[in-house]
Amino acid sequence: MAEEAERFTALYDACRQHVWAYAVSRAGRQVADEVVSETFVIAWRRFADIPEPPLPWLLGVARNALRDSARAQARREALTAEVQGWNESPEEDFADEVADRNLILRALASLGEGDREALVLTAWHGLHAHEAAKVVGCSATTMRVRLHRARKRLAQALDLDRQAPPVATFVPVAVKAVGEEA
Repeated sequence: MAEEAERFTALYDACRQHVWAYAVSRAGRQVADEVVSETFVIAWRRFADIPEPPLPWLLGVARNALRDSARAQARREALTAEVQGWNESPEEDFADEVADRNLILRALASLGEGDREALVLTAWHGLHAHEAAKVVGCSATTMRVRLHRARKRLAQALDLDRQAPPVATFVPVAVKAVGEEA
């Protein structure tokens, strides 16, 4: 274990500056330190898998970490924009938006697990079909077919839900005060 730690330290000392420079050139100084840390954590976990020379492999890991970081940043920005959008138009009636969301959630809940998973991976998590395919463990073509079918089923479920009679609403009954006549 001590020998492995020494070899890893030597690898870190030899390649850290190159990985950091690569990350800075792609994403700036703020992100570079995080990417270097992530790269070498992965290198430590997969130390036996690192080929010779190690630098191209490490730069590939850094590239993936940068891509993941960019995706996470895009999701944060989209969420921030969404939340800010809620606050910018207070004069709108949110009841319609809530009703639409409930309609979509009911339609989504009526679908099978496979359809829900395909839709959630792409719509909620922002994955492309080929990325969702990796998560599910199928080919990109199969995932595109699944998505197509899931979207059709969701549209059908939404149409059926819109055509369904409304749920009975609570209508308060007039209560007589004590001593009042009917």
